[in-house]
Amino acid sequence: MKRFVAMAALAGWVGLAIQQYLIFYSRWSTGASLLGGLINFFSFFTVLTNTLVVVVLSYALVQRDSAAKRFFLAPGISSGIAVSIVVVSLAYNLLLRHLWQPEGFQFVADELLHDVMPALFFIFWWRCVPKGSLRFKHIGAWVIYPLVYFAYVLLRGHLLGQYQYPFIDVDALGYPQVFVNAGGILAGFIVIALTVLGLDNVLKTRRI
Repeated sequence: MKRFVAMAALAGWVGLAIQQYLIFYSRWSTGASLLGGLINFFSFFTVLTNTLVVVVLSYALVQRDSAAKRFFLAPGISSGIAVSIVVVSLAYNLLLRHLWQPEGFQFVADELLHDVMPALFFIFWWRCVPKGSLRFKHIGAWVIYPLVYFAYVLLRGHLLGQYQYPFIDVDALGYPQVFVNAGGILAGFIVIALTVLGLDNVLKTRRI
């Protein structure tokens, strides 16, 4: 299983590196700020969540114990990240994939970050994360992440006039529709979280 985790971590880092390179190259070729490109890079929920995924996978390979390793490998944290990365995949495939046709390295990055990594990390969660400790209270903690992100992108969009995703573009849709869209995604997040909670309980039962 260690080889699988190493392969998954490598795939995640490669996907993030390609995406970062593409953003830097695009901004460099137009004379835009590279610092702005870095901020833009980490303003995508996909990038943030995949970063959390590869951090967990990387810590799973580290032998030395540390507070950070214990934090990221804790079932409550790893499971919340699993929920978020599944949401990334579903949201992209249901809401965004049809809007463009990426090619070349952009296609590779998109597939890695939206399809390959969600699948690999869910397998990691299924096989490697200890089961039986999740409770409903964990869902309340997990939803803080997307809620804080949503507040951030609304504030960023208001200040810069640039929204990271078309379904939260206030200028094009207006606040009422954006909140409806966000509410739908949050509802999907909670459904997936409940599914993970149920699987955690079932897998615990099977192992007793």
